[in-house]
Amino acid sequence: MMHQMYGMPSTHLAFHVHVVFSTKNREPWLAPTPRPRVHEYIGGVLTAENVFPHMIGGMGDHLHALIGLRATQCLADVVQRMKSVSSRWIHEELRLAGFAWQEGYGAFSVSPSHLERVARYIQNQDKHHRVKSFQEEYIEMLQAGMVSYDERYLW
Repeated sequence: MMHQMYGMPSTHLAFHVHVVFSTKNREPWLAPTPRPRVHEYIGGVLTAENVFPHMIGGMGDHLHALIGLRATQCLADVVQRMKSVSSRWIHEELRLAGFAWQEGYGAFSVSPSHLERVARYIQNQDKHHRVKSFQEEYIEMLQAGMVSYDERYLW
């Protein structure tokens, strides 16, 4: 029996990414008090870009964003926009004139079955970083994701 092939009527995509980047030189610019405002603002930037912000969190020297992308979106463009718009807002709203994000970022695909676990991990950054530095955390993420790297260019 022959089956007639039809094109798909629409695209269906589950593309979830855990994005991590630090402040320039890993300086702890984001104090505990304004930090939730920064995370909320970045969530708003992502929503305005039609990106789904599952969870935004981090510490004074780095940010984690668990995001859901659409088929037409380019991760590099989304991250660049998230960083540039939030940096401008941090300068203007929080009056942190010397603030900057680092140039690069890490991005790790997340299975839909692991979304809750990664979201909890991001939510519990304060507890997590009592025992592990950002540098240790990031190297572990690179290794777990089987991402090759040269330590000379990490920081």
